[in-house]
Amino acid sequence: MTERKGAVTFQGQPFALVGEELKVGDQAPDAALIANDMTEAKLSEYRGKVLILAAVPSLDTDVCDAEARRFNESAAQLGDDVAIVVVSMDLPFAQKRWCGAAGVDAVRTLSDHRDAAFGEAYGVLIREFRLLARTVFVVDREGTIRYTQLVGEITDEPDYDEVLGAARAAMRGGA
Repeated sequence: MTERKGAVTFQGQPFALVGEELKVGDQAPDAALIANDMTEAKLSEYRGKVLILAAVPSLDTDVCDAEARRFNESAAQLGDDVAIVVVSMDLPFAQKRWCGAAGVDAVRTLSDHRDAAFGEAYGVLIREFRLLARTVFVVDREGTIRYTQLVGEITDEPDYDEVLGAARAAMRGGA
């Protein structure tokens, strides 16, 4: 498996990511994740919609909490043609608890805790922590990646305006 040393930092300290870096124009890999009700959920279920796919280290951190809440607020502005999925290594039980406590209902949370298949397929698995790096992908209706944003410092939030602009462009059929 490919390892990209120093691809991200946590409080300034560099860490490696496992997996190939995905680029705009690549087909989004399918991955089997676990939903909050313990059923299997596949990313291919979102074909036909524009997908904002946000990988976060843990919903139980301030930055991840803020990011998921922000995307939850944005979901209403984007409409039914866009799905927003937040993936973390948190257990499905913890994700369900967090969603209820945070009042998050427009974003779907999925867990990669079982075998890190998403983290490896998307190249966002932090080797040293076995957590996901903060990354956002925008995938078009056909499953092609139209935008990627790897947040270099894990404690920083993504550029939401860029992500939402890319999602709107994908809705219009643009790159």
